[in-house]
Amino acid sequence: MSIYSLPEDEIWFPTPDLFSDDIVAVGGDLSPERLIAAYSQGIFPWYNDPGEMVWWCPQTRCILFLNDLKISHSMRNVINKRTYHVKMDTAFGQILDGCREGMRVGQTWLIDEMVEAYTRLFNLGIAHSVEVWEEDKLVGGLYGLSLGRVFFGESMFSRKANTSKLAFISLAQFIQSKGWKMLDCQVVTDHLVSLGSSGLPRNLYLDMLKEELNHETQLGKWTDEFQLFHASSGNR
Repeated sequence: MSIYSLPEDEIWFPTPDLFSDDIVAVGGDLSPERLIAAYSQGIFPWYNDPGEMVWWCPQTRCILFLNDLKISHSMRNVINKRTYHVKMDTAFGQILDGCREGMRVGQTWLIDEMVEAYTRLFNLGIAHSVEVWEEDKLVGGLYGLSLGRVFFGESMFSRKANTSKLAFISLAQFIQSKGWKMLDCQVVTDHLVSLGSSGLPRNLYLDMLKEELNHETQLGKWTDEFQLFHASSGNR
């Protein structure tokens, strides 16, 4: 099946399992309604060039099953030293700025339009950020969005070694404490595999996604709940 061109006046996506490629559609906009519809079908946006919206659903999806989370000896040392403290939903804009720092020539996916779109989702209580601080300085973190019992990770960055890993581990432990099963990491990388993630065939991912989206979405900032979890678990 050829790549589908989305209509401008209708919020609709083709079924990803009809496609043999990672790309399922082009066009459309980044309205909250379209983004929610996309993620609900396992589809996410990724720009090739400014103005060229491409919608992806990889044939192999990177998933962290929360029971498989790996915390290396070196990361346990980082956590135990308590050099950093972790917060959630207190600096969403700064996290987006941090993720943009790592952009290179030819990597244009996190352009202004994307920043504005995910900020709208944050204001709706759907997008979230995890921030790693060294005293009052932001040194790493990640952002993504949550629907049902799935967190869709979007991007992460580190200004100090291992701080993006600390954000990822903290998020995984937090959502597992809520009874969730998985964290969607989108695309397989060595970095994510080192943390316990693995590739899952698209059809199996979509079946699992459908099941986890049957649960109600928790809207709003998770700041207080996140801090209570860390206090009760002995983390900061």
